[in-house]
Amino acid sequence: MIKKTIYKSEEGRRKITQHYENYIKSLAFDVEQIYIDTSFGKTHMLVSGPVEGKPLFILQGGNCINPMTLSWFSPLIETYRIYAPDTIGHPGYSDENRISAKDNSFAQWITELMNYFNIEKCAFIGPSYGAGIILRLAVFMPNKIDCSILVSPAGIQLGSKLEMIKNILLPLILFNTTSSEIYLNKITNIMSANSMKEMDKQIIGDIFKYIKLEQEMPKLTEKKELINYNAPTLIIAGKKDIFFPESRLNKVAKEIISNLTAFKTFDMGHFPSEYYLIKINDEIKDFLNNNY
Repeated sequence: MIKKTIYKSEEGRRKITQHYENYIKSLAFDVEQIYIDTSFGKTHMLVSGPVEGKPLFILQGGNCINPMTLSWFSPLIETYRIYAPDTIGHPGYSDENRISAKDNSFAQWITELMNYFNIEKCAFIGPSYGAGIILRLAVFMPNKIDCSILVSPAGIQLGSKLEMIKNILLPLILFNTTSSEIYLNKITNIMSANSMKEMDKQIIGDIFKYIKLEQEMPKLTEKKELINYNAPTLIIAGKKDIFFPESRLNKVAKEIISNLTAFKTFDMGHFPSEYYLIKINDEIKDFLNNNY
C-alpha cells in the first residue's frame, strides 16, 4: 500500500524538517521528543517544563510547525508540564494521514495521547486549528478538559470568504505560480497585521510551496453539541484576524459556550506579534491561576 504524503516532494520534506529542527534549536528551553502509537497513526510529541508541573496540552495551528506555535507560549514553560503533539496530517514528524476535524476522531486521538501519560484531565491551549480540535474534544470528551484557552479559534465562526479569496487565496495562487516574495509578503502581512518575523515568513512560504495544505476547517461548533461542556473557557481574538475576526466570533462564542469566563480582544491579526504575545501570555497566566 502506498503511504499518503502531505509533501509535494522529498526536497520539500527535507526543507520543512530542517525548519522544524532549527526552530527547536532556537527555543530558550529544552524539549523532549517522544513518539506515541495511536489508532490514527504515530504521533510525535514535544514535552517540556517541570516534571511536577500541572499538565497542559498545547495544540499547534494548522498548516504550521509545532515548535513555532509552542514558542508563542514559552512563558508558561517554567510553571507547567507542556505536552505539544504534532497534529497528524500536518507538517511535522507525526504520520501524514489526515483525520477529520468534523467528527470524534481528534477527540479520540487526544484521549489516547493523554492516556499514554496517565493524564485524566488537564488544561488545553489551542491557537487557530488547534482550538478547533479542543472544541471537538469539548463535544465528545468534555470530562477531559479542566479549562481551555482558545486563541484566534477555528470551529466557532469564519471570516468573510470574499476577503479570504481576495487577500489570501489569489496571492497564494500567484505565489505558487511565480515564487515572488511580493505575493508572500502580501499574504504574511495580512495574516499578521504586518508583524511576522522573517524566520516565520520563510517557513510559511516553504509550507505553501512544498505542502499539500489542509483545506478542511474544523466543524463549526453548535450550542447543542456543547451541552455537557462546562469547563472555564477563555477566548482571545484579533480585530484584524482575516480567518476568524473578533467581530464574528464574539456573539456566537457567547451563545454556544456556557462557561465562557472571558473574551479578550486585541488589535492583532491571525498571527500575533511579539508585543501581543506578551499580553496574551499575561492573560493566560491569570486565567490558569484562577481556574486551574
